[in-house]
Amino acid sequence: MSALVPLRAQLASLGSYQSLQAEAEVRLNTNESPYPPPVTWQRALAEAVGDVDFHRYPDRDASGLSRAVAALHGVGAGEVFCANGSNEVLQCLLLAFGGPGRRALVFEPTYALHAHIAGLTGMEVVTETRGADLRIDPDRWPGAIERADPDVVFLCSPNNPTGRTEDPDAVAAVVEAAPGLVVVDEAYGQFSSWSALTLRGAHDGGPEPAGDGGEPAGGPQPAGGGAEGLVVVRTFSKTWAMAGARLGYLVADPQVVAGCRAAALPYHLSAQTQLAGVLALRHENEMTERVRKVADARAQLAQGLGELDVETWPSDANFVLFRPRAKDARDVWSALLADGVLVRDFSTREGLEGCLRVTVGTPKENERFLEALAGALR
Repeated sequence: MSALVPLRAQLASLGSYQSLQAEAEVRLNTNESPYPPPVTWQRALAEAVGDVDFHRYPDRDASGLSRAVAALHGVGAGEVFCANGSNEVLQCLLLAFGGPGRRALVFEPTYALHAHIAGLTGMEVVTETRGADLRIDPDRWPGAIERADPDVVFLCSPNNPTGRTEDPDAVAAVVEAAPGLVVVDEAYGQFSSWSALTLRGAHDGGPEPAGDGGEPAGGPQPAGGGAEGLVVVRTFSKTWAMAGARLGYLVADPQVVAGCRAAALPYHLSAQTQLAGVLALRHENEMTERVRKVADARAQLAQGLGELDVETWPSDANFVLFRPRAKDARDVWSALLADGVLVRDFSTREGLEGCLRVTVGTPKENERFLEALAGALR
């Protein structure tokens, strides 16, 4: 007689990733772009989707999209792997190069899904705390790498939820010192003044994606020790204003890309998603303008927060971390929600005690938030 099989122990202890959602007029909790993609992109997609052969499977390796992303960054198409959002990119990466018997190192507080996905694949997760400035601490990270001997080191730059870009020299030193892969998550990279992509150096680009549903060349041989072990992950969800499309990618050594393709399910990226990404890359100027508008709004938001009774941290992303000084953060969060404004509550997270995070919205949304926050603090 059949029976239920017990849940894997790792999943029972991990639970599911949670991001509390609630109805609100102003939603500033998930770091989405406050502006939709350009109307010209929407029209181009609506016209082009009519030519998609929906009765056929999509290009298994997303070869056209990979070439377009490669052209954007000046790399070979064999150095690009695309998937359903950066989360699936990370999942495929850790299915290929993580798993039981391997170890991941994260610097907390940081993006929770790094440790979560590592745990899902059966990896041991080792944590090290960040410095007082919420960046990786130069006095701690060398010892952390030596003790952990990690197969994968995660960095997030700009870091979520704290907002700071990592120091280029520090990242370069970690890449040089780490014995395995160094994954730099640049979900907010377009807001930053520098990218870890500059550390990769020149490569031959590797083999082109097959584009015909064939097996990827090469097996999942881990790369590490130097720039060949550097993996840079990006997403279309933030500055490309395409969170609803679910599209992300990584740029890495061709052997890393081959490993990710081996771990991915067949035809995992739909034809319409691939098309949406290719068309978006033809509107780079409009996307860049969105980054500028959000950065300007962030400066105004930070100025407004500076006039209230809260502690704030500098941000190089599209959000600002803040801590009410005289009021309980959870009470402030509840008061904001009652006033129709939803922000992210990190007040019980280790290293972020009493903190809330607000996404940069439109000028009107930011003004509404600041007014609601002033009332909640009174």
